[in-house]
Parts: sequence; C-alpha cells; structure tokens
Amino acid sequence: MSTKPVRILVLICSNRPGALGPAVGEWVVETITPRATELAVELVPTALGDLDLPFLDEEQHPASGIYRHEHTRRWSAIVDAADGFIVVTPEYNYGMPATLKNALDYLSREWAWKPIGFVSYGNTSAGTRSVQHAKQVVTTLRLVPLGAAVAIRIGEATDNGRIRPNPALARAAVGVLDELVRVAQALRPMRERAGSGVVPGPVPGSYVRRLTPDDAPEVTVLQRCCWVDEAFANDTLDVPALHESPEQVRDWLAAWHTLGLWLDGRLLGIVRARRLETDWHIGRLGVVPDLRGRRVGRWLLHAAEAAAEPGCRRIVLFTGAGSAYNIGLYRSEGYQRTPSADTDGTVSLDKELNPAESTPGGGP
Repeated sequence: MSTKPVRILVLICSNRPGALGPAVGEWVVETITPRATELAVELVPTALGDLDLPFLDEEQHPASGIYRHEHTRRWSAIVDAADGFIVVTPEYNYGMPATLKNALDYLSREWAWKPIGFVSYGNTSAGTRSVQHAKQVVTTLRLVPLGAAVAIRIGEATDNGRIRPNPALARAAVGVLDELVRVAQALRPMRERAGSGVVPGPVPGSYVRRLTPDDAPEVTVLQRCCWVDEAFANDTLDVPALHESPEQVRDWLAAWHTLGLWLDGRLLGIVRARRLETDWHIGRLGVVPDLRGRRVGRWLLHAAEAAAEPGCRRIVLFTGAGSAYNIGLYRSEGYQRTPSADTDGTVSLDKELNPAESTPGGGP
C-alpha cells in the first residue's frame, strides 16, 4: 500500500435555504476526524453551493478537458487534487439533487478511478434512492462506489436541525472512511497511469512519472535494495544511497528532476538529473534486482538524457570505481571517463550532448 497521504472531499450537495445538508456534513466531519487523523487523511469539506457552478455551460465535451470558464477550471483543480469523495446528499423525488448531477457532469478525467462513498438523509427511505440514482451516473465516470454507506432517517436521527448522538451511525461513518481509504490506495496506480505527464514504461503495464517529495518512502526502500551490490563491488558501506533517511530523500526529490518507473503500485526503478551550469548531471540510476538484465536501466538512462534542459552541452555522471557493470553500460552508451576526475573511490564519465537531444519538453 502506498504511504502517500489521502485527500478526501466531503461534498455537501444541498444548497436549499435552511437545508439539513450543512448540519449533516458537519456531523460527518466531526465524527470521522479522529479516525482521519490516525490514517493521515486530509478531509476537505466542500459545499457545492459555494462553488457558483451554473448549469453546465461549457461548449466542449468534459472529456476534452478544454474549459473556457474560470468556475470550471477551479472545480477541475479541486476534484483533480482529491483521492476520493464522501457525498452528503438528500433525496429529491426519488433521485439525487440537481446540484450533485450538475457538478458530476462538468468533469470527466478528474473523477476517474477514485472511490466515492455516500451519506444520505431523508424521510421514508433515508435518502437511499438518491444514492441508487447517483450510482448509475458515477460508475459511468469511472468513479468506484463503496459498499459501506450511512443512511440517516431524519425523523429518528435529528433534533432541532442537528444530528443526535448515535453510536451506530458514528460507526457506519467511520466504516465509510476506512473503506474509502483502502480503495483509494488500491486505485492509486490506476489514477497515476491516467494522469498528465505519464508515459508507458519498458515493462508491460508499467508507466513512468516524475517523482515528488511524497514518494520519499518508496525511493528510500528502493535505494536500500539497489545499492547493496554497489557496496560489495566497491568494498565499502560508505554509499550515501544506503544511509539516507526518508527526510533526506525528500529534500533531494524536491531539488532534482527524478523519474520513477512503476508497476501496480511498486516502484521498479529511478533516475535523477539536474542542471549545473551547462552540464546535465545524471545519477541514482537504480533498478530492482529482479529486473536487471532486461535493459530497464538503459531505458531510464535514455529518458534522463532526453529530459536535458536547453543549453546543456554535456552529460555528466558518477559511479563507483569498482562498479565494472555500470562503467561498461555507460561506455556502451558513448560515455568516457573524465580525465583526472576520479575522487573518493568514484569515477566520473561524460559525453557531449547532441543539441537535437536537448529540446524543450524532452523526456517524461
């Protein structure tokens, strides 16, 4: 399971004056916040009535991602940043409120592969028919509805416009959160693969994306397993990648252009690069042991080279002086040892960068 934090929108759907929705939404947030804190989940209460979304007024189909209006772009950014949703909805005439249907219809890609749970309220059916109506729509958008739900019968559960203390309802609300987090983590690879800036990787089903500081735990683990061979080859344990803490990894992930190769939520390989004057420095090229010998490292090296910024004239990299396999790989790719640049048991290699290889937007 991923260690990244989960961001959950609590969508309060009714905007009717005097509606019970805000009170139900407040109860949901108050009830699940202690558990959310334990799970490192960020809860973001969001009232649809505060978004100022008119009835869908975009000319292009939502699947195009072309948004003319600022209110659409703002709503897109809010949904895109979320990992899942808890919908607090009433039932109007056997169905969901128009505010919810309209908010769903505005977008497409931003909803995909995210779990959605429901807290409904009403009289006879406790809002459950609204949920059944909504499920027909959300599955079309590739949202994943949960089995866990909360159904509040207004006459039995409220007092003066507030939700009365009810242990059974509280347990159900926490159950929705727990299931939502598990499903959100399981679906994360699906969301990432469909995201912008993601390209197919060299292993069937894999993908490559730029890493962020939030990936530090996974990178830390990968370095521990990948650089043990380097320690043996160079007869030293003084290898930074073996000792860096997640905090130190987080720091350099914020400063380097780092690519990660993923498959089904597993980090298979990394490579980082950054510009120093007119040199493009490449380092931390690592691949999990079970994929070595399948040209994955060479593929990542090419991706890092292709990401070189305009104006760079040379590519520079370092490896251990005893790392014969690495040196052989780099030499086969046109790198030469840099004269008089061997220090502290490492060697430097470089090659001239073809200007045609250094273009804006190069690489994943």
